[in-house]
Amino acid sequence: MRATVLMGLLAAGLGIAAAWVGPVAAQTARVARPATAAAVGEGGKVQESNEWTVGLAGGLLEGTNIRFAAEMAKVLDDRPNLRVLPMVTYGALGNIEDLLYLKGVDVTITSADVLEEFVKKGTLANIKNRVRYICSFYINEVHVYVRPEIKTLEDLNGKKVSFNTAGSAANLTGGIIFDRLHINAERVLMNNSIALEKMRTGEIAGVVHVTGAPTDLFAKFKPEPGFHFLPVPYTPNLKDYYVPTALTSRDYPNLLQPGQIVDTVGVPQVLAVYNWPPETERYRRVARFVEYFFKRFDQFRQPPFHPKWNEINLASSLPGWTRFKAAEELLAQEAPPPEAGAGKQQFDAWVRARAARTGQRMTDEEAGALFKQFQEWMKREGSLPAPAQ
Repeated sequence: MRATVLMGLLAAGLGIAAAWVGPVAAQTARVARPATAAAVGEGGKVQESNEWTVGLAGGLLEGTNIRFAAEMAKVLDDRPNLRVLPMVTYGALGNIEDLLYLKGVDVTITSADVLEEFVKKGTLANIKNRVRYICSFYINEVHVYVRPEIKTLEDLNGKKVSFNTAGSAANLTGGIIFDRLHINAERVLMNNSIALEKMRTGEIAGVVHVTGAPTDLFAKFKPEPGFHFLPVPYTPNLKDYYVPTALTSRDYPNLLQPGQIVDTVGVPQVLAVYNWPPETERYRRVARFVEYFFKRFDQFRQPPFHPKWNEINLASSLPGWTRFKAAEELLAQEAPPPEAGAGKQQFDAWVRARAARTGQRMTDEEAGALFKQFQEWMKREGSLPAPAQ
């Protein structure tokens, strides 16, 4: 009986506790529930924050593309009229998929060879009609950094080589170039910082990184005895999307001797957008981004912005791509009259970029002779070449 009384008292106590705790817990839950911006009268702020915000997919933190995305955000910011949000992403291939599928991505930086790769693999239907470009961007150089025993690209046959992470430019462009040069390396995908550590232990023979030089990955890298960049030859089967270029001691004074040049190839980057119909809100948002980008472009050519801004010619064409309608219209409005000499303007921009990269300036006679060669090149190719070494 005593046990029965004790159980009764315990049950009663629990009931009182439940009755006391229940309302308090319910009240706490109600108080903790956050109010929406609309509920507190800030609906206008929500619309203002989103209406003219453009999401810009850049790339990996160790690459050059994300720096360009951050610099565009800084120069183009004009809230509430325009805000650019740079995004850290997986790279060239992944950026196109993000442009197609990820909410909030309006503009992306990718590689000129990416559309052809999707067409070849057949993974994205009608891709050339779904994506447009604003302008051809700067050149991303192919960096092939290897261990001491590797002397040529052919030495990498059968060896483990890191091509960065899936979706990156190294994975895309690096893979295409190795295929075309018939280098049958064992390709592994891992973060570059991890790959460099594995090079030290001999687990992998080299790292392929495709990004604009100089890149912090190598510019801040402590030299290792015997580790070096390999030259990448520019062969006839690379002429569709790629250009000859070089890595210099000005790019990487910690890794290359003064005056040393390592020949390599590069791939133009592309500022790309989805092919929105002109009557849509997304089209108007991207069109405003293009307008700001074109009107403020000269600001990018000044310090402290990346020197590769000097390589960009907004009007240059891009084989295999179709320009975004708003960009095409703006270029038509701002095109100089024929007597101004558009070819000369392109040439002068190219000379400035060359001087910025190499520190070498031409005499007037040298520039005049080279301009004649440049005009012949323009007749054949119809676009601006990469800066010479």
